[in-house]
Amino acid sequence: MEDILEVYKRPYDEKCPVICLDETNRQLIEEIKTPRLVQPGQPALYDYEYVRKGVANCFMMFEPLAQRRDVMVTERRTAKEFANCLKDLADVQYPHAEKIVLVMDNLNTHSPASLYSTFDPDTALRLTKRFEIHYTPLHGSWLNMAELEIGILSRQCLKQRIPSIKKMSNEVKAWVDERNNNKATVHWHFTTEDARIKLMHLYPRI
Repeated sequence: MEDILEVYKRPYDEKCPVICLDETNRQLIEEIKTPRLVQPGQPALYDYEYVRKGVANCFMMFEPLAQRRDVMVTERRTAKEFANCLKDLADVQYPHAEKIVLVMDNLNTHSPASLYSTFDPDTALRLTKRFEIHYTPLHGSWLNMAELEIGILSRQCLKQRIPSIKKMSNEVKAWVDERNNNKATVHWHFTTEDARIKLMHLYPRI
């Protein structure tokens, strides 16, 4: 826990950006009947019946100090998708960063091993060297600021019925663009000092 909190105290450095990464999945749902949109004096109406169209996965990549985020929407959430997400971070979003400081949880695919199972060894090694990984502790995923961004994404964008990967990608991109343009971010106040007081029961007694 303290390792993550100390990472959050680092000043902004474009050569070593701090990126919080998390993922969530959502059911794709198609309407059976065309909903009635909001009209003067009448609320929107949606039929209770729908058709399940599979599941989509969303990788949230959030850089709080730069007030920006990106979301990659995929059909699956395997090691391959995670590896491609890291490659996008390293080669597309932050190609000039000397080291990408990555905060994420201990999901079994969240490991450099996913790079080696997806890419050739030289590419996997090159990408691995680009990252400095910090894992949140067990039952401590709340320390990952990307989880907070996912909560906002869920409330503001994903509560509606979305029938396809393409539609979800478009909706998510519009949300990302608006939030980035507004310079929205998370103002983190919980510190190591706070943890030692408020979570004293988690520390060993000497």
